[in-house]
Order: sequence, then structure tokens, then C-alpha cells
Amino acid sequence: MAASNSTAAEYMYPEIELFVKAGGDGESIGNCPFSQRLFMILWLKGVIFNVTTVDLKRKPTDLQNLAPGTNPPFLTFNGEVKTDVNKIEEFLEEKLVPPRYPKLSARHPESNSAGVDVFSKFSAYIKNTRKDTNDSLEKALLKALKKLDDYLNTPLPEEIDTNSTEEESYSIRKYLDGDDLTLADCNLLPKLHILKIVAMKYRNFEIPKEMSGIWRYLRNAYEREEFVNTCPANREIHIAYLDVAKRMQ
Repeated sequence: MAASNSTAAEYMYPEIELFVKAGGDGESIGNCPFSQRLFMILWLKGVIFNVTTVDLKRKPTDLQNLAPGTNPPFLTFNGEVKTDVNKIEEFLEEKLVPPRYPKLSARHPESNSAGVDVFSKFSAYIKNTRKDTNDSLEKALLKALKKLDDYLNTPLPEEIDTNSTEEESYSIRKYLDGDDLTLADCNLLPKLHILKIVAMKYRNFEIPKEMSGIWRYLRNAYEREEFVNTCPANREIHIAYLDVAKRMQ
């Protein structure tokens, strides 16, 4: 019985340390949407945890021994090393459960896949150096963004009043799956933020203002400390893409 209680306590009050990519100064938070994803999840869970930034140019020997051949993000949970981001997310959702810790899984499966191709379209667009293919890549990015915008503007089932004769044409929810941040947001928001910062800096591209769903989504996200306080500084994002976003030829 004592052993069982001990195990329960380990999951109720776990010792967690998150290792994330460091910025250019070796100490601040670097540009890494996967690091931010886990940072947000732990913050939203409300669990006590420590964060260590890892300078990839001078990775300490003890960290090399802790997770050999692995770059951040990774974490230790009661001394056990976890290195795969998707598996870490599943593990945390499985172990940090109500009533002490909130459930973060999206209620609607569609929320998990919303915007799934936005970052890949952005990457193809920003890495391109050929003027003759720029327009087609920009159109592909806009198409992916429009699909995300449509999802954010489409009412979720619980937003529709079944007793009303009026059709609910637009959603007013704050995030992908409702008015609470979920795992789906932790995955998408860091990437969407990078897109917004980098595309403007290197391609003078801005998410169209008429995409009201995306802008509502971002405005609400920027009001949450779990998001803004885990974002790297803009200069870190700019530096990360300095060699990636090359000039048009």
C-alpha cells in the first residue's frame, strides 16, 4: 500500500525539468516551435517544473550523457528521460490528469488537424529563391491559411443554438477548439507566430487582414501568458531564418 501511495505521489507532485534550445546568448529561449510546444503544455497543466536552456554550440557534458545524440527539446520526469515530442505530449496528458491537472486534449478531432499544412507551405515559400516560382508558392501558403481561417470562423457544434431559427454564420471562439487552449493550440501557435514574424521580415508578406478568424485567434493568443512568455524574442526568430530566407534570384 505504501508503494502504491508513493507511486501516486510521484505523479501528483512529479519532478520535471524541461530542456529547450537556447538563444544566441546561450541563455535566453531560442527559436524552436517544438520547445515552445512543450513549454506551453507544462505551463497550462499548472505543474511545477524547471526549464534549462541548452546552448547547442557548447552542450555541457552532463547533458550529452543525459540524452546522448539528442537535441532539445527533451525532459526528465522523476529522473526518467523523455525525448520524442509527440510521445512526451501523450505521456504528460496521460500522467498529469484531473482533478489536480487539467485535461488539454481537444474535444473535436478536426481541431488537431486544423492548419496542419500551414507550416510546410510557409517553409517552402520562405526557402524559395526563384522569382518564377514565388507566386505559386505564395498562393499555396494563402490557400492553407484560408483553410485554417475557414475552420476558425466555422461555429463548433456547441456554438450552434439548436432552438434558434437564425443560422450561426461565424464562430466567436478564442482558440481552435473553443475558449480554452488545448494541445492543438500548443502545436500550431508557435509555428503561426514564426510564420507571421519571418514572412514580414524577409518577404514583406502579411497574413491578409480579411482572414478575421486567424487574426482573432492570434489576438487572443497574445493575451495569454502561457504563449507570450514562452515565445522567443523576435530577433532570435530573425536570426534563425537569416540563412534560410535567402534573397530572390
